[in-house]
Amino acid sequence: MKLLRVRSTDVLGGNDSGKTTLMRSIANNSVEGFPDSSDVRTVFVEADIQGEQSHLSCIDYVFVDEKIQALGCTKEQVKEMLATVGFVPDGKAKPDHAVSTLSGGWRMKLALARAMLQKADILLLDEPTNHLDVINVAWVKKYINSLTNVTCIMVSHDSGLLNDCCTNILQIENLKLHPYKGNLDEFVKVKPSARSYFSFTESKMKFKFPQPGPIEGVKSKGKALMKMSKCTFTYPCNEKPTLFDISVQVSLSSRVACVGENGAGKSTMIKLLVGEIEPQVGDVWKHPNARIAYVAQHAFHHIESHLSKTPNEYIRWRYANDGEDKESLVKVTMQYTEEEKKLQSTPYQIQFVDEESGKITKVKKVVAELVGGRKTNKQKDYEYEVRYAGSTQDSGEYLPGKTLKKMGWDKGMKAVDMKIAQRAGLYVRPLSTKNVEQHLEDVGLDKEFGTHYRMSALSGGQKVKVVLAAAMWNQPHILILDEPTNYLDRDSLGALAGAIETYDGGVVIISHNNEFCSKLCPETWVMDAGHLETKGDAEWMLKQDTKIDDQQQLTEVTDAAGNVTKLKGQKKKLSKKEEKQMVKKLKAKIKNGEPLDSDEEEFAIDKDLI
Repeated sequence: MKLLRVRSTDVLGGNDSGKTTLMRSIANNSVEGFPDSSDVRTVFVEADIQGEQSHLSCIDYVFVDEKIQALGCTKEQVKEMLATVGFVPDGKAKPDHAVSTLSGGWRMKLALARAMLQKADILLLDEPTNHLDVINVAWVKKYINSLTNVTCIMVSHDSGLLNDCCTNILQIENLKLHPYKGNLDEFVKVKPSARSYFSFTESKMKFKFPQPGPIEGVKSKGKALMKMSKCTFTYPCNEKPTLFDISVQVSLSSRVACVGENGAGKSTMIKLLVGEIEPQVGDVWKHPNARIAYVAQHAFHHIESHLSKTPNEYIRWRYANDGEDKESLVKVTMQYTEEEKKLQSTPYQIQFVDEESGKITKVKKVVAELVGGRKTNKQKDYEYEVRYAGSTQDSGEYLPGKTLKKMGWDKGMKAVDMKIAQRAGLYVRPLSTKNVEQHLEDVGLDKEFGTHYRMSALSGGQKVKVVLAAAMWNQPHILILDEPTNYLDRDSLGALAGAIETYDGGVVIISHNNEFCSKLCPETWVMDAGHLETKGDAEWMLKQDTKIDDQQQLTEVTDAAGNVTKLKGQKKKLSKKEEKQMVKKLKAKIKNGEPLDSDEEEFAIDKDLI
């Protein structure tokens, strides 16, 4: 491996090829023959912030860093650096906000600000554009292209970043490093087999999603299965609502890209839609028989308490109770409030009609549990079998849903609906080791990793496949993905896109990957400061490519010692005629022993003149 100053090198390779391992080895000074950290300072940048530090304010998180302390950086310098990436008192992300409140995009910007203060010789960037909207992706590109006297090594699946910023490609193939000059476009010319990094359709890998099957009473793919009506939501610690008057619906035919700047409220809206949180104003509705799969933005939270299990064991544990998804039971929206518990414990007058005599009997009873449900003769009405307090057996009696709602059993009815819907998926495919093994292979996880490896030993890309497979096990009617393109290589993204295209259910995707969304989603939900606008295509994302926040355009960087470095703008690409003139000029300079400036030296190295 050969690294030149003021070069940006991307490490390319499939999932599990060792890209992040190489980066961490360089950062930890464990690569044999690599210069010592006292000679070459390396800084590893990643957005995953450790839990024990997430309670700190943004200023303190950067300030307490050991390397920052060793450089003698002051809090004022930290504050100034945070301001250059958008952390200002009157901004969306404030310097005194706790790190735990930041979205994924702001966490990456915080990590970059910390790296700037460490005055790196080599900047190691692991997926630097993950979670970032198009505005901030442009900002990252500008920052990388503006660096002077710094070498960047990055791992990224963002083809735009690789083309706009990379001067070299380092491919990992069969445990060996293969260096190439040029950006991704130029690399593909030399290595056509790598075209999958550009085109999702070129992917050799294939994913296969289970089809959802019919829903009772739903004859049209355009009929809504999920709705939000005029919903407003405010987090407990905030004075101002995060979402204002949101109304959306999702059907089997939906293909929706949910886009917007970091912190606009996208993930909050999705959490409302799937029932992770409840609105203070408005209603959220789901069809009783619809099965919903949801993969959260920070996908690993789904499995972080189960890392000692194999993927196969995890899925069988999660759906072991008659196909019921254990994750759905821990949602805040499925827990009874004190007011609901009070209603449930209050005796309710129920009348019974004797079928033979027609005699009406009125009694007061307390419902202890809902044990089943069914549709009535009326198309849209449901009734539920109950067990009364004081009885050890099911009553065999059914009460109308409208009556049970008055008695505080609304969430109980939803739980019964969910159980019935999930059991329907289980009947089609039994929860056996062999079936789960095949299901994991259908989303790209080989049998060896799926059945014999503990999840703690899997790579980031493999863990995402486990989370996706687990969400899809019960054959959902709607798939909701929050930032699915993170941690997956281009082949896996192509396979994911192919699976979504052939999937018969509805899909909602939050993503900053314009290429991915444009390929799959004709409908766009644009979130802007808590307000929603719906569009027919991905035009919003395309417009944002030309929009850069003036406040975030860097012109200089201050290091920990207070030294100010002017940043260069992105270099203008020379025409063929200008290149010939430059080569002639530099050859003469080199021959006469004249000194070259940094730009001339870089050009001369690139053209093998020196």
